Amino acid sequence: MTLIGVNYTLDAVSQIEAPARIAAPPKLPTLSALMELLKPITWFAPMWAFGCGVVSSGAPLEGRWLHFLGGVLLAGPFACAASQAVNDWFDRHVDAINEPYRPIPSGRMPGRWGLYVAIFWSGLTLLLGAVLGQWAFAASFVAVALAWAYSAPPFRLKLNGWWGNAAVGFSYEGVAWVTGAAVMLAGAPGWPIIALAVLYSVGAHGIMTLNDFKSIDGDRAMGVRSLPVQLGADRAARVACVVMAAPQAIVILGLIAMGESVYAAAIGFSLFVQIILMRRLLDNPRANAPWYNATGVSLYVLGMLAAAFAVRSISGGAL
Repeated sequence: MTLIGVNYTLDAVSQIEAPARIAAPPKLPTLSALMELLKPITWFAPMWAFGCGVVSSGAPLEGRWLHFLGGVLLAGPFACAASQAVNDWFDRHVDAINEPYRPIPSGRMPGRWGLYVAIFWSGLTLLLGAVLGQWAFAASFVAVALAWAYSAPPFRLKLNGWWGNAAVGFSYEGVAWVTGAAVMLAGAPGWPIIALAVLYSVGAHGIMTLNDFKSIDGDRAMGVRSLPVQLGADRAARVACVVMAAPQAIVILGLIAMGESVYAAAIGFSLFVQIILMRRLLDNPRANAPWYNATGVSLYVLGMLAAAFAVRSISGGAL
């Protein structure tokens, strides 16, 4: 009878411990957790800017297909992905409040694997940049430096929305755009290309502000001074709208001055529609920011391509 009682006791203990063994965190990250950490959905912006740079160069793709494809990979799956990994590692405490389901705070990216991935992917980015040539390497170095300065101490630029959004805007838009043109031209792009890259980078500052509305509570609790935290949601939304609209207006005036009235009209119409959509954004910024990202920002990036074709037309190149 005693042995039978012991067996029943051991069985009961096994049943209690089984769920704990099942729920134990993994020792290695899964492929799905890795891809979620690298966030493929965010790769679009720098890849698009790189493509705009390629178009604006006016250079033919013939004979430079490998440089083009390598540059697209550099902008998105390497440089941008590395920046996402770096950001998630150094934001893991904030994400535990705002988005606890992310790979690192949820435990699906266990231990210090998030940091290891960030370092490894940054190295891959520099390596690919070096393979593509001096301009691509310089761009990859700037992109990696900005990614770490944005997220990591001692700089941690994201703690202030003015500096952090500027770093991301210039990395995702300006650096990627200039790189696309430089890779195709195998040299320094002209001032119209650089001017467009800078202007649309400034506008991207406002786009980055839209992404901060979803995390106001966690940012405030963790001392992250995003613009919605500093200015309040309503004022930050108005600032974002002005910052997005003003560079586009300057682009329109510049294209008119260069005789590209058709492209200027196309971008002008896009901006007009964006301003209409901004009115709904301002009604409730926290609720409507994702909606504006899908509508107004889409028009913004289409205007980037139109501007790239306008500069290509001036340079007289052909794809």
